[in-house]
Amino acid sequence: MTYDKAVEYINEIPKFTKKNTPEHTKEFLKRLGNPQDSLKVIHVAGTNGKGSTSSYLDAMLRAQGKTVGLALSPHLVKMNERIVINHQMVDDDTFLNVFEQVKEKVEGMVEDGLPHPTFFEFLFGMVLIAFAQAKVEYAVLETGLGGRLDATNCVEHPICSVITSIGMDHMQYLGNTLEEIATEKAGILKNAVPAFYIEGQKESNQVIEKRAKELGISCKKVSKNAFEILEIDEKYIAFSCANAYYGDVTWKLNNTGRYQVENAMLALEVMRYLFGTEGELQKWQETLSACKVGGRMEEVLPHIYIDGAHNISAIERFVESVPKDTTGIGILFSVVEDKDYEEMIACLCQHVDADFFVITHIADKRAADTEKLAEIFRQYTEKPVIVQDSLKAAWNYVTSNQKDRTIYCLGSLYLVGMVKALIEEESNARF
Repeated sequence: MTYDKAVEYINEIPKFTKKNTPEHTKEFLKRLGNPQDSLKVIHVAGTNGKGSTSSYLDAMLRAQGKTVGLALSPHLVKMNERIVINHQMVDDDTFLNVFEQVKEKVEGMVEDGLPHPTFFEFLFGMVLIAFAQAKVEYAVLETGLGGRLDATNCVEHPICSVITSIGMDHMQYLGNTLEEIATEKAGILKNAVPAFYIEGQKESNQVIEKRAKELGISCKKVSKNAFEILEIDEKYIAFSCANAYYGDVTWKLNNTGRYQVENAMLALEVMRYLFGTEGELQKWQETLSACKVGGRMEEVLPHIYIDGAHNISAIERFVESVPKDTTGIGILFSVVEDKDYEEMIACLCQHVDADFFVITHIADKRAADTEKLAEIFRQYTEKPVIVQDSLKAAWNYVTSNQKDRTIYCLGSLYLVGMVKALIEEESNARF
C-alpha cells in the first residue's frame, strides 16, 4: 500500500464505524501490545489551550534532555503532524509502516466480530506504536474530544493529568453547562496521579477540585495571580512568575496571545513537579522564548496572523490579544455549522475595530453557509462584509487590500490549515 492510500483509508473510516466504548479501545490497545505501558504519559485535556500547553511541555522536556513524543489533534495540513517525535513529524515511510501494523491488528478485530476502531482510535493506536518503537521516554497526549470517554483516557497510568481552560464547545457531546463540560474533562483524573489545571470559572473549578478530592490526589491550580504580564510587543509577550521557585526571571513567549501565558505557566508547573531542583530553568526560559506554536496567533507572513479560535471562549481570548493600538485591521473568517457562530461574530464585531470582514468557505461538510454568516456580520457591523466562496479569492482580496493593515485569519482550525497549505503552495510555485 502507498502512503496516499493509507491516508485515504484513514479518512474513509468515519463512513463505516461509530463511537466505540472505552472497553473497545482497551481491547484495541491490548491487541497492539499495550504500547502505552512503556511511556511516561502526560495527559492533556481542556477546551482551549491543549495544543499550546502540550507544545510547551514537549519543548521543555526536550530541553531537559528527554526523548519526547507529541500527539496533537487535529492536524492542520498533513496527517503526519499528529505523530511528532523529538520535534519532527514522522516521515511518510514511518507513517505507512505504523499504519500497516495497526491495520493488520484491526483486520483481526473485525474478523472476530468487533467494531472497527474510529478515525481517532486508529490514529491513536498509530501514535502509540510509533512512540514505543522510537523508544521515547515521555509522551504528551492531547485528548481528541472531552476526556472521560476519549480514546486517550484508556492510558491507565499517566504520570500526571493536565486540564487547560474550559469553555462552551462541543455541547452536543459534552453538555450544555460548564459543570457538565468540566465533568467530562475531569474524567481524565485518576487515582495516584497528580492533577494540574488552569483557574477558570467557579463552576468548572469546583468540579475539578471535587473530583480530585474524591480520588485523594494532589491538584495544583494555576491561578490568575500565578503570573504577571510585563510587556507585549509586536513579536513577544513577557511575563514573570509569582512563585519563588522561578526566581526573579523574565519569561518571554514567541507569541502575542495573552492567553498563551497561562498555558505556558501550566506547562511550567508540570515541569516543576517532574524535575524540581533538577529543573534547568535557564534552558526552559530559552526554550519558551524560541517555541513557536502553530496556528495560535502565528505570524505566517509579515503582519498576517492565523489563530485557531473556533468557539466563543477562544474568540474572547483572541480579542483580548489584539493590540489596542493596532491601526488598520482586516479579518478573514470562516466557521463550521455546529458552532455558536452568532455569538462569535458579535464578539468580534464589538471588540475588534476592523476595516473589513471577509467571509470564506472551508473545505468541510460541516462548513457554515457564507451568505448566512455575512448576513449576521452585517447585523453587528457597518464595515464592509465581503463574501468570497473560494479561499484563493478571499486570500487575494485580503492580501491585495492589506496595505498597512494587520490581517487576522480565524474562526476554524480548518481555515488555519487551509491558509497554511495555500501559503506553502504559493511559495513552492515561486521556486
